[in-house]
Amino acid sequence: MRSYEKRLWLLILLLTAAVVYAVFFLVPPAMGLGSLVRIAFFHIPVAWVAVLAFLVSAGYAVRYLRRPSPRFDAFSAESARLGLIFVVLATLSGAVFSKLTWGSYWNWDPRQTTIFVLLLIYAAYLTLRSVIPDAHRRARVAAIYALFSFLTVPFLVFIIPRFYFSLHPAPVINGSGSIDMDPVMLKTLLASLLDMTLIYIAVLYHRVNSERGVHHET
Repeated sequence: MRSYEKRLWLLILLLTAAVVYAVFFLVPPAMGLGSLVRIAFFHIPVAWVAVLAFLVSAGYAVRYLRRPSPRFDAFSAESARLGLIFVVLATLSGAVFSKLTWGSYWNWDPRQTTIFVLLLIYAAYLTLRSVIPDAHRRARVAAIYALFSFLTVPFLVFIIPRFYFSLHPAPVINGSGSIDMDPVMLKTLLASLLDMTLIYIAVLYHRVNSERGVHHET
C-alpha cells in the first residue's frame, strides 16, 4: 500500500470514529422517527455514493469511448461494481428502516421499486461484461451501456419517486429547496457523506491499482 493510501485510510478511520460517536451520542431523536433516525446517517451516505459511483462510471465510459485505454475501462467497471454494492447497502438499510417503522421489509413503495429497477440495470451491466470474452469489444460495449444506464439514474432516484405517494421520509432537501434539519444532525450528516465518499475513493483506487498489478504480473 502506498504512503498516500495509508494516510487516506488513517483519515477515514478517524472520521468514521467521529461520525459513529456523533450518531450514537450527539444526534438528538428526530420528530416522528425517534432514535431510528440514526439509520439515516448510514442509508443516505451509501445512497449518495451509489449515485456518485455510477456517475464516475459513466464519466470514464465517455473517456474510454473518446480515447480507449484499459485504465479508463478499469475505472468505469470498478466504479459500477462499487455503485452496485452501495445500492445493495442502501436497499438493505432502507429495508431495515421499513421493518422497524412500518412492520414490513418490503412493500413496493415507489422508492423501493425504482431502486430495484436500478439494481437490475447495473446487475445486467456486470453480466454483460462477463459474457464478452474479447477485452476491447467488452470495454467498448460496456462503456456504451454504462453511459446509457446512467441516464436512467436521475429519473429512478430523484424524479419518478416524487410523482407518487411514498412512505419514505422527506428528502434532506425539501420541495422548496431548503434544508430543515437540526444543526447537529446536519453537521453529522455532512461528515458521514464525506466519510463514505472517501471510503469509495480509497476502495476504487485500490481495486483499480490492484487489477493493474495483476495484469502486469501476468
